[in-house]
Amino acid sequence: MTRTILFQIHWFLGITAGLVLAAMGLTGASLSFEHEIMRVLSPGIVTLAPGSAPALSPDAVIARASAGRGGLRVERLTVEADPARAWQVQFTAEPGQRRGERSYVDPRSGRLLGQPVGAGFFRTMEDIHRWLALPGGSKGWGRQITGFSTIALIFFALSGLYLRWPRRALDWRAWLVLDWRKSGRNLYRELHVIIGSWVVIAYLLSAFTGLWWSYEWYREGALVVLTGSAEREGDHGGKPDDAAPQPALPLAAAWQTLLRETGGRFDSVSVSLPETGTKATFRVLLAGARHDRMTDNIDIDLADGRVGKADRYADRALGKVVATSMFEVHRGAIFGLPGRLVIFVTSLAMPLFTVTGLLLYIARRRRKRALAQVEGLAGSGDTGNGDMLVAYASQTGGAERLARQTAAVMGGAKVLPLSSVDGSVLAETRRALFVVSTYGEGEPPDRARRFARETMASPLAVEDLDYAVLALGDREYPQFCAFGHEVDRWLHAGGGRRLFDTIEVDGEDVDAERQWQQQLTALGADPMAADFAPARYARWRLAARSLLNPGSLGGPAFLIALEPLEDAPHDWKAGDIAEIRPCNDPAAVSALLHSTALNGTQEVHSRTLAAHLGESVLPETLGGSAEEIVATLRPLPHREYSIASIPGDGRIELIVRQVRRDDGTLGLGSGWLTAHAPLGTEIALRLHGNPGFRVPDDHGKLILIGNGTGLAGLRGHLRQAAAAGVGGHWLMLGERSRASDAFLDEELQGWLADGTLAQLDRTWSRDPDCGRYVQDLIPQSASFLRAAVGDGATILVCGSLLGMAPAVDAALRAVLGDALLEQMAESGHYLRDIY
Repeated sequence: MTRTILFQIHWFLGITAGLVLAAMGLTGASLSFEHEIMRVLSPGIVTLAPGSAPALSPDAVIARASAGRGGLRVERLTVEADPARAWQVQFTAEPGQRRGERSYVDPRSGRLLGQPVGAGFFRTMEDIHRWLALPGGSKGWGRQITGFSTIALIFFALSGLYLRWPRRALDWRAWLVLDWRKSGRNLYRELHVIIGSWVVIAYLLSAFTGLWWSYEWYREGALVVLTGSAEREGDHGGKPDDAAPQPALPLAAAWQTLLRETGGRFDSVSVSLPETGTKATFRVLLAGARHDRMTDNIDIDLADGRVGKADRYADRALGKVVATSMFEVHRGAIFGLPGRLVIFVTSLAMPLFTVTGLLLYIARRRRKRALAQVEGLAGSGDTGNGDMLVAYASQTGGAERLARQTAAVMGGAKVLPLSSVDGSVLAETRRALFVVSTYGEGEPPDRARRFARETMASPLAVEDLDYAVLALGDREYPQFCAFGHEVDRWLHAGGGRRLFDTIEVDGEDVDAERQWQQQLTALGADPMAADFAPARYARWRLAARSLLNPGSLGGPAFLIALEPLEDAPHDWKAGDIAEIRPCNDPAAVSALLHSTALNGTQEVHSRTLAAHLGESVLPETLGGSAEEIVATLRPLPHREYSIASIPGDGRIELIVRQVRRDDGTLGLGSGWLTAHAPLGTEIALRLHGNPGFRVPDDHGKLILIGNGTGLAGLRGHLRQAAAAGVGGHWLMLGERSRASDAFLDEELQGWLADGTLAQLDRTWSRDPDCGRYVQDLIPQSASFLRAAVGDGATILVCGSLLGMAPAVDAALRAVLGDALLEQMAESGHYLRDIY
């Protein structure tokens, strides 16, 4: 709850005060080296051309400067020790002015030099920095806005530290090392939090000192803390309200006293000339001073040159040094040039946090909108498919969106946040699907932290639970999908049975989302449901189609060959998947058009109505105009098939079994590929990477186990091995009958002959002399299997989700042991492609 509240405040202030802070940062950076910039831009004004004439006396310079302004009184004079730098005078403010005019003056002639180039620009920058240059100046609303934004900066720094606190808090790399390999939203977050860690101290310094000018109560409190008194230097004294101005006294006597007191060693001297009385304060900038407030302040009587109060910098307590040098602390100058450079760079970086924060906010809102679109698909409670639970752990809404889409296609399964799941909930559940995101460095989402800490502390007894996990994460982070795998291990340790292996979603990985949806179809999900994430398809051509099992007791199985057209990519790897966008049976489209007396050749959006219907879920009836009908159509879902070839073959080959619905019509994908699409038809196909079924580099010998059309995924790996000249593998296959279901037997026998296969074992479940399933081979070959695994073999299983896959998994665990098989799965040496 604390994290949630802090995060909400953090981003809300970020999109409000963050814009103000960006402006303050840029203007503050521009002011960091104001004097140095003007010195470069204004030769002849700030700096003087070399000359042999000596400087006039201070009194002479004051007199000539005053004469140059029609006798206007000079109230302050700044004398520079460096003969190459001009002196400065400030005149008394005229009626209506807040501050008197300042001007540089040539000390050799007393000639006024005016303002340097850029002076107006820097005054504007200062006004924006302090009160956004809004009307009212320091007494207007602008000062309140910048003051509030400064407080927000303190909140950003402290709450940001809390929100980003890494799991390895003592590892400096986790705090400070920027990973440039990241991209997109991850890069924005990396820049936001890592660079934020770099600059947090500088921002806190800028904020706490900046409040000095924002709020009087803050300044008075800070003065009490620093000096023990709320009075600022110069608050006491001054002329009475009824005191009359007196003629100015000369500086000569006081100037000689000053030279004697300082030994003539200073960088500059600024003297405030009293309007009444005889006491003047000389602020002596010490020779080699780090900043402009490193001064000795000496009161000298102008009448007789006697020294009054002397406030030496070396004698001041630290608190008073800070109080009298707050501006120099604010701009980092109290730490010398390195401090100024740090404040300059960090101020310049302020817009970075506004921009990256805004980009992260936009990405978050985009996910929120996607979630809002599916929130009505499935709700929590006990309605719908009562024996199915969909639990989610979401940080930014992505996991919740997928969970609700999952529940919708599963017939309205119960949807619960993971934090609401406990032993009693799982005890009433037969099948559960977990959609779990990983946040930060392998951590659970905020709202699942308690669940991870308490409920997952020990395994629950879930022996009757069938489950699957969809793990969301980002491969740019070291602990990719870590929490999803922790949930999987926790459920497995309690006796739960995996429906299929954990599917990992890398960021916005639409391939993995569709793979999850395909597995749901095998569990009974609506086969006509729209894709969770629409795909872009390339153009392929149906080149060949041959029946593999004539006379089989099972459904006809075909070897389908697809050749790429010019724009089609063909860079898949063994184990990958082809996604096909099917079309409806043309006869069904014609029958629907005929029943409604509509003209299928009528064009809508440059395509015929019949073409639109061919690629869409067919409604029961058609009504309205052709345009209205097309507007209401839903696209057909895709179908996935394991690729049974390698790129070197020059084409994609699939093994597809015809599926018949209860009404006798052919299934959507299998009907299109095996019956409805004529040879030569253009097929919409998208390649789908399947990293969960790609062998690792150290795969050793392959032990391949499958049944029926599961041969397709195994065949790709065997073809890859044959092309590489690597042999000695072991294939176990199960089918119905030896006489009609020996798929691709000639090719398999050829691999036996050339050594690609060292062993081929087949079972025939409907033959009287066999009557076994492929899983029955495993205990019979236990010793050989253990030896092969001990030598580093990799096991690949491809086939049906219901029946074969769980039976093979149980047999392997009985022979090899649960711990070993789990270890092999984690290292990529136990791979499954089940559907």
